[in-house]
Amino acid sequence: RENAKSHLTSSLLAVALLTSFGSSMLYGYNLAVVNSPASYIKNFYNRTVVSRNGSSLTEETLTLMYSLTVSVFAIGGLVGSLMVATLVTKFGRKGTVVNSTVLVFVAGLLMGFSRICGSPEMVIFGRFVTGIHSGISLSVVPMYLGEIAPKNLRGFLGLMPSIFICIGVFSAQLLGLHELLGKEEHWPLFLSLVVVPTFIQLMMLPWFPESPRYLLIEKHNVHATITALKWYRSKCNIQAEIEEMQEEQRSLSTVDTVSVWTLLVDRSVRWQVLSVVVINIGMQLSGIDAIWFYTNDIFENAGIPAPEIQYTTVGTGAIEIVAGLIGCFTIERLGRRPLIIGGFGFMGLCCAGITFSLILQTHIPFMKYVSVACVVGIIAGFCIGPAGVPFLITAELFKQSHRPAAYTVGGSLNWMSNFTIGFIFPFLQMSAGSYCYLVFCGVCLTVATYVFFVIPETKNKTFVEISQMFATKEAILESQALSQPDQLKLKTMNGYGTLENGSLEFNSSSSTP
Repeated sequence: RENAKSHLTSSLLAVALLTSFGSSMLYGYNLAVVNSPASYIKNFYNRTVVSRNGSSLTEETLTLMYSLTVSVFAIGGLVGSLMVATLVTKFGRKGTVVNSTVLVFVAGLLMGFSRICGSPEMVIFGRFVTGIHSGISLSVVPMYLGEIAPKNLRGFLGLMPSIFICIGVFSAQLLGLHELLGKEEHWPLFLSLVVVPTFIQLMMLPWFPESPRYLLIEKHNVHATITALKWYRSKCNIQAEIEEMQEEQRSLSTVDTVSVWTLLVDRSVRWQVLSVVVINIGMQLSGIDAIWFYTNDIFENAGIPAPEIQYTTVGTGAIEIVAGLIGCFTIERLGRRPLIIGGFGFMGLCCAGITFSLILQTHIPFMKYVSVACVVGIIAGFCIGPAGVPFLITAELFKQSHRPAAYTVGGSLNWMSNFTIGFIFPFLQMSAGSYCYLVFCGVCLTVATYVFFVIPETKNKTFVEISQMFATKEAILESQALSQPDQLKLKTMNGYGTLENGSLEFNSSSSTP
């Protein structure tokens, strides 16, 4: 707070928009792109197999091939997220974003020419390759933006990727309408459109400098750091910021990037690691993917006429973007905690609402509209906070040496849960019926409670200050456990859950190291 607020400079905004547009947006696009051309892709698979073997595929094999096409994206994402720590240390943050664009061009070519070559394998392999790219960029973009942003803009820039993910989902839904690219002859083009934003990014991003923190703390290049900071900051005091980075550098136990295993066994960061695990698993198991994959079925059950469903889906896409923008512009005012706790809490209520409305709609006809409202509520609640804040928090809870490993852990868990949900939800729905949403309700409320009691507010704090808060927490918990075990619960409540001057802040007494 002591130095004046840094302003949003045009180069900061340009980098945030370019990286989000050329990398994060593709993740959203690829999630939703396979929904509308599903029947055309299945026809293509069937025709190809007939022309090769002379016999057509059974319905089961066809469904299996198609669900492989959908879910191989998540497997690619897992592979990509596991490569993050190695890549960002070797190529730097920006270098990784720029170099990974190769993958998009490869995937675009594979999917775009799959029909001409008559090869279903090219579609599936192309989906796998875009998955790898999304796995890398889902972690690297927030890490890069979190490191170049001044502390008072970190939340705003860190949520930019999640807005573009929503825009990606929306543009895939929009282009998939029958009037645009939703016709049979257009699907290879529809799948390979991803190369356009990436090409624009590749033309422009290389001119911008690397993350100053990476240059100073990992590359020890003070000259390049100053150049980069001058580029990203207005006329404000660069010296103070360099000193803050050097303080962080001195406080690092090791300058080398820590491996994932070292991160997991390091007791000094166990609360941070646990928080990243809980938030990332919670983000996927909150049922949002299930809702995204099956909106059409839910709307059909609600009695919306079939031809109009595609427009309703586009409508929910637009709501996502609006919710994402609300989150982005309020995060520096409200802080991280209210967005996550509120987002997950609201999602939990809406999940319970879906269950009740589906049970009651046989007796009370207007309940079917309540279920549609709840679907919209879940999507809006997700996009305001849980969609982007987990990746931002991962950058904030760790110092430079631990950050890449933390992103690898968070990212890989995210993709594994994503894959699991996509795989299990249909079976869960068959066995539990409308009660399956109560599972999601439980997950959401658990995560909200965890964040309320464990994660401090990180708004406007430097990375060193955030580490100190957790160190203090660790010390308090241990000393209390030794002295008076029965009062442990109450004390923690008092230090971390109290409402102080009207906002969720730290108790001043407990945050002094």
